[in-house]
Amino acid sequence: MNTIKRRKPIRIGYLLCHLFLLLVVAVMLFPFLWMMLCSLKTTAEITRIPPQFFPENWGYFDNFINVMVKYNFGLFFMNSLKYTVIKTLVVLYVSAIVGYVLAKFQFRGNRFIFIMILSTMMIPWPATLIPNYQMMVWFKWINTDISILYSSLTSAFGVFMMRQFAFSIPDSLIEAGRLDGAGELKIFHRIVLPMMLNAIGALAIFTFLWEWDNYLWPYLMLNDMKKYTLPIGLAMTKGQFVADYGPMFAGICISVVPVLIVYLIFQKTFIQGIALGGVKE
Repeated sequence: MNTIKRRKPIRIGYLLCHLFLLLVVAVMLFPFLWMMLCSLKTTAEITRIPPQFFPENWGYFDNFINVMVKYNFGLFFMNSLKYTVIKTLVVLYVSAIVGYVLAKFQFRGNRFIFIMILSTMMIPWPATLIPNYQMMVWFKWINTDISILYSSLTSAFGVFMMRQFAFSIPDSLIEAGRLDGAGELKIFHRIVLPMMLNAIGALAIFTFLWEWDNYLWPYLMLNDMKKYTLPIGLAMTKGQFVADYGPMFAGICISVVPVLIVYLIFQKTFIQGIALGGVKE
């Protein structure tokens, strides 16, 4: 005799939870959607009262052309990409090797060094702005690439995250490499580093996002327009009395693309890296 399977009743709490999550997603996506729609509008449409949600002409791409030609947005984009990629790669490598050493090597002052690194996270960044600027003046690095790269080639958060993750790596694998005659650097590059990919993926997203949106330090260091970064270039679309809203929204849409690409590349390792980064000593 065939048995009829009855569907489980939908719980009200389960339904309310999903409705709440959908509402949160809608609230988070609305500014992004509004930005994309405004990039296809004229200035008159953007400033119209009451606001007009959809553009009148969906094929209006003059804002993207103007931001590239009038504001030289392509050059600013490449400058930001260059600085951000270099700093992200250096931060990932330095954080990985320092975190590994602090986690797996026992030496006098190990914990003291780690505490000193963590203590730098407690100091607000604006408090170090004037000393760092004065150092750049002494070294005559103003308006140079090294002044932009210097400010964030290391990350206390990155060292902390890599150290916590390194504790989950079995000591037996490291000892096996040493018994096979491998040096410490070879062990790090061949054994430890591949096992850190999850944490590296999570840190890569954070670091790339922080550096991509960095505005104040490049603004203080650079006085040559050819070296301006993307946030500075976006600020140029807003004058003292009037703002060119169309190219501004178009530039913001373009600036979001690299961040989305980086997230899509590392999204599979992001959640795992965050979870495993909390392993306790």
